[in-house]
Amino acid sequence: MNDTIIHLENVVKNYMIGTIVVKALQSISLEIKRNEYVAIMGPSGSGKSTLMNLLGCLDTATSGKYVLNGTDVSKMQDNELAEIRNSEIGFVFQTFNLLPRYTALENVMLPLIYAGMNKADRIERATKVIEDVALSDRGHHKPNELSGGQRQRVAVARAMVNNPSIILADEPTGNLDSKTSIDIMNLFGEIHRRGNTMILVTHEEDIARYAHRIIRLKDGLIDSDVINEHHIGSVV
Repeated sequence: MNDTIIHLENVVKNYMIGTIVVKALQSISLEIKRNEYVAIMGPSGSGKSTLMNLLGCLDTATSGKYVLNGTDVSKMQDNELAEIRNSEIGFVFQTFNLLPRYTALENVMLPLIYAGMNKADRIERATKVIEDVALSDRGHHKPNELSGGQRQRVAVARAMVNNPSIILADEPTGNLDSKTSIDIMNLFGEIHRRGNTMILVTHEEDIARYAHRIIRLKDGLIDSDVINEHHIGSVV
């Protein structure tokens, strides 16, 4: 079995602002293997958010090829990309993106509704994943009744509930204090050890140190791509 889960080949992304062409990504070629733990870094304007949107099938490239888990998603329509997103990718965002009127358990179940799973199986699966992130006693609480760290754990559980190939985390500790950030990063380490591919988009050096590989972007190009031999991602 091919152990490459992400293959980018000469990927370009341009935006039009009025009559000006903004070159957000310039001929990016990249491979990520199954069960890698990768951090993508770069200053504002480097292209890291654009790259995250492409990797997450939230956007498509202007040109180039993107093969995700054996499927060429480069030319897919929006409805096809939505199906790929729901089955292959679990998202964790800085702002949690939880629905305020839903309980933690209901928030975690949402991707399973889109996947067409019946209610009994949804509850069983979501309950198991809530347990995996150590929130069994908070399943029936709404987001405003949870701390920031607990809300992010709910978001992580929601990302995991469909057994995705990849967890894609965008500045996942941006709204958390330093102690809670460490707790969340240790949780990511546990998820990685269970076999998930982790992709972390961050501008924080201390958070990137948890990753086993660090890719830095600059001006829409890969500036460096190095193995992080001193990662702290295995700390528990």
